[in-house]
Amino acid sequence: MPLRFVIIGGGPAGTQAATYAARLGAEVTLIERDIIGGAANLWDCVPSKAMIASGAALDRIHGSAGMGLSVEGASVDFDALRNRITGIVSRLESSNRDLLESQGVRLVHGTGRLVDAHTVVASTEDGELTFEADAILVSTGSRPRIPEWASPDGDRVLTTRDAYPPKELPEHLVVVGSGVTGVEFVHMFSSFGSEISLIVSRQQVLPQKDPEVAAVLEEDFLRRGVHLYKGARAVGLDLPEDGGVVVHCDDGRVVRGSHVLLAIGLVPNVEGTGLAEAGVEMDGPWVRTLDHHLRTNVPHIYVAGDLSGKLPLASVASMQGRKIAEHVMGLHKVDHRHLDYEKAASAIFTEPEIADVGLAEADAFAEGRKIRVTKVPFSSSAKALINDDHRGFVKIVSDPATGVVLGGSIVGRHAAELISVIAVAVTNRLRVTDIAESLLVHPALAEALAEAAE
Repeated sequence: MPLRFVIIGGGPAGTQAATYAARLGAEVTLIERDIIGGAANLWDCVPSKAMIASGAALDRIHGSAGMGLSVEGASVDFDALRNRITGIVSRLESSNRDLLESQGVRLVHGTGRLVDAHTVVASTEDGELTFEADAILVSTGSRPRIPEWASPDGDRVLTTRDAYPPKELPEHLVVVGSGVTGVEFVHMFSSFGSEISLIVSRQQVLPQKDPEVAAVLEEDFLRRGVHLYKGARAVGLDLPEDGGVVVHCDDGRVVRGSHVLLAIGLVPNVEGTGLAEAGVEMDGPWVRTLDHHLRTNVPHIYVAGDLSGKLPLASVASMQGRKIAEHVMGLHKVDHRHLDYEKAASAIFTEPEIADVGLAEADAFAEGRKIRVTKVPFSSSAKALINDDHRGFVKIVSDPATGVVLGGSIVGRHAAELISVIAVAVTNRLRVTDIAESLLVHPALAEALAEAAE
């Protein structure tokens, strides 16, 4: 009899776990209440990146004089943009569904919950379905966090999911939150022509990132006319009868605009999952104990994705799902590579793009660790000059004794793609000479990687 594997939540973690376990011979049931591929992924991540890409295209059109071109009259067609996003999401969901169904995965549209350690009940439009399981994965994702002082209405007060795109182009958008999501929205709507005010609770945007990286982004924001309210924390919101929004900050400053966007983090979707009822030890919305296989204290119950409390990245969730499936099916009894979250690459899709991986320069200095840091600006790159976009740089952090690549960051066009080279080097403990001595394409932005590695 095949192993019965029930998965609650069909985001990147759930779909990857399902497809890998099915290939290995498990009887897989996947329960998803919203969309196969995950709400946070297909209703947040993918639409935002699609809008950012459209905004970047508009920026390039408006800046085409530097390429020897003359173009006038380009503008945003929100209906066409909305249709574009819908088409992308539909195609990705269909692709996910077709793959899983072709592998024999049973897909259930409903809300799943554990009623005991081996039983999952799915509430569907046709009633409740009960499944007995030998292994269970809960990967129910997250939702935008809403502060107590705000009540989103989808009109003037927006969460991220209300903004792909919103009902109308904001004349003046107040963005609350200067983390990854917040700065992406600043770039997105400034590209479309909105006036932007960004409330920054710290003294720099992207407080968890390299200050040198944040400085490049802040410079671009100021060039765009973005109003930065540094050291201010939003604590209240008024909606005047004559329209617009008024955001109150804890330092007494008041920010007025036509709309406000809340980008202050995510909340895990743990309510109603039944984890506690199944004996899983919880610490508020988080599982108290997870081993490196992402098992809870109940050995056959796993959690992944945003619910795991690890890096909230779709790429991380996908790899978690794959590793869980392998462990469930017994493959990890032989030598295998564990997930190392400190070596996960991440990117921010602003203009210019920002990407990093591995050990950060600031963290190394804080730890008193000896490192070698080399930096090459894109202003010296032939390809960057050809592209008429020489903003940013490549920075590589390495061990001065061994030359092993420890980390790196990139600011500039296609940074999210270029960081993959450094990510492979970090994961496989390659040396800077392995990059420097590679024969790369000319002219190409990747040449800056080899120069930084020299």
